[in-house]
Parts: sequence; structure tokens; C-alpha cells
Amino acid sequence: MKLDETHDPALESWVESANERYAEFPIQNLPFGRFRRSGGPPRIGVAIGDQVFEIEETSLNALAARGRRAATQLRLELSRELRRGNPNPPIDRLHPMTECEMLLPFDIGDYTDFYASIHHATSVGKMMRPDNPLLPNYKWVPIGYHGRASSVVVSGTPVHRPSGQIQQGSDAPVFAPSRQLDYECEVGFFIGSGNALGEPIPIAEAEDHLFGFCLLNDWSARDIQRWEYQPLGPFLAKSFATTISPWVVTLDALEPFRKPTAARPEGDPAPLPHLTGGDAFDITVEVWMRSAKMERLIRLSQTWFDQMYWNPAQMIAHHASNGCNLRPGDLLGSGTVSGPGRNALADERGCLLEITQRGTEPVELPTGEKRTFLEDGDEVHLRGYCERDGFRRIGFGGCRGTLVP
Repeated sequence: MKLDETHDPALESWVESANERYAEFPIQNLPFGRFRRSGGPPRIGVAIGDQVFEIEETSLNALAARGRRAATQLRLELSRELRRGNPNPPIDRLHPMTECEMLLPFDIGDYTDFYASIHHATSVGKMMRPDNPLLPNYKWVPIGYHGRASSVVVSGTPVHRPSGQIQQGSDAPVFAPSRQLDYECEVGFFIGSGNALGEPIPIAEAEDHLFGFCLLNDWSARDIQRWEYQPLGPFLAKSFATTISPWVVTLDALEPFRKPTAARPEGDPAPLPHLTGGDAFDITVEVWMRSAKMERLIRLSQTWFDQMYWNPAQMIAHHASNGCNLRPGDLLGSGTVSGPGRNALADERGCLLEITQRGTEPVELPTGEKRTFLEDGDEVHLRGYCERDGFRRIGFGGCRGTLVP
């Protein structure tokens, strides 16, 4: 771990709301985001307590392009500026979050979604290939596909139910609204400094190209996807919307929650040399939802990002291994974060396809309603946080979307 004075759990801020025990944004976090006030121009800030602290940067893409060292130095300066005891606290740069409209943090040039949870891949694979759920390449290569950057939206943006070709049994396909609309609970991460076209990123240097993390919901139309995905993979079933949280938690803020990637089960192949390395990050991710008839959110699942089969460094190194040029602000999704099933405290499965076993085991809501997939008016929230003895708990803010006709 690369710890410094910014990780000291005793640090407090002159922004009092940041010092509350369960504050998502204590001074040890300081995630970056883009916002505007009263319809004004976009600005860059960091979250501190229930406030946004405006900074002089004009673009997160430009900050990311300067590399991790520049972001680390800026975070250190902001930490010192926001600490309790600053004799001249710049209160004029502080704005209540309730008065800020959050925007996409980066200008996202490209978006790639991976399939890095072996628990999710196995669970879904069993539905289609009960005797052979994992395809032969899964344990050798991080599986991914190129998503659609233009339809990445910030938390709170309504999501319109997509239409597409749907085929059932031996019938001819029809063009209709999806009836199997699902969420996917994911962790996203943004590229910092990129690489030149034709120059791979060695895995030992992969994290130097990683700026920070967000929550990501890659909405999925399962019935459209089932018809279109062979042989080239997801297309219209995914490209209608991907929701991300507005705050980007930096790699530096996550240092206390770094841990070795879990050992592979006996008999699994070791990663090839160019994919050997990288760490996991202990991030808890939860899915909450409510229907239009419900007053309160209910939790559907709780799962852990450190259970992924492939870690972020491996995904970055693989993406660039053929010389593909990653650019500042590019977004990578982890794929659905799922655990092996259900434990004593929570369901660990990160999508309704898994939770309802392809619609055969409906979820019953407190109102008596049942869900196999999402209905219009359903609201889905992703929440994420990190906690570890000896360090301040930090959060990711919300990733929220409501399905509309």
C-alpha cells in the first residue's frame, strides 16, 4: 500500500459534515466530479461531507492526462487545504450539494465492458449450458466488449425502456419493447494517462494509467440480447443506457483497501505472464430498489468487488496488449459483480437474471408485487463503500436510475 498523511484516520475537516462517523465523503476520500450551479458553466470539484469544494482544474480529462503523480499531488494539496486548523479556510469555494447539478465527470471517448466475475459468468452460463457453463477461454483471458460511450449517463437520468427484435421458441422475431429489462451491478474505472497506439501497457505499469473508480449500472435487455448476441455479442441490448455515479474515487483514496487478488482454485491455469500481477480492491457494492408503489428502498443484494476473477490491472493490460491506445477519460466496466450465491446476510448476485433464475423465481416486494425483471417506474440504486479497521470508511455516492416507458 502507498499510504501517506492523507490516509490518517484522525484527520478532520473544517467542513463539519465530513467528520460524521458514516459520512461517505470524509477528508480521507476527496473524490473528483464535475458540476454546475443554476445552469452556469461546468466546474470541477471534490466532494467533502455534504458539500462540493470547487477547484481550479477546468477538465478532469486534462488532469488525468497528467498522470497519477499529478493527481496524487493535487489530492494532497486539497487535503491540507480542507483540514481542520487551516487559518484561512476558503469557504467561498464551498457549495452545498443540494444546489449543484452533477454532470458526467469525464468526456468519455470510449467505453469497454468486461465480464470479470467468474461467479456471474458461471451462474449465467449454467442457464444456457448446464453441463459446461464456462467457455474454454474464460480462465485465460479477460472477456470484454466495446460498449457505447454516447449513451453513458450520470446518476439520476431516466432510462427509457428499449425496443428491439425479440424471438421466442420457433416463432419469427418481432420488434417490440423489451420485457426482460435488467440492471447490472458493476464497478467502473477511468483511464488516466493513456498509451500511444501500438505500445502495450505492461501489467506492472497498468495502475499508473488508472485514475479512479465509480459505480456503474450497465442496463441490459435480456430478451433482445438473447437473440442478437451470437456471434458478435451484445449490441442494442446494452447500448441504450449505462448509468454511472458522478464522483470518481481516486486510486489513492482506495490504497488502504488494496488487497492481494484471491488465489485461483486448484486446477485453474495461472494467468499468462503479460497478465500476471495487479491487486484487488475491497469495495462493497449493494443494489437497492423500489417500485412506484413503494415508499422505501429495499436491498436486493450485497456483493464484493475483491471476489472478481480478473483485477483492474489485468483488464487494463489486456485491453492494451494488442497496442490499442487507451485515452484519458476512457471508461472500463468490470462486468456484473456477483458472489457465489446467497450468504446468511444477503444475496450476493448482482442482477435480476441471476436472482430470479431467468424469471423462474420472482422477487416479492413489500407491497405484494413480484418482479422477475424491471417494470416501468422501478428505481434502482447502487451504493458502494470501503471499510477496514484502522482507516476511515469512505463511500462512492449513489448511482441511480428510474425506468420509464
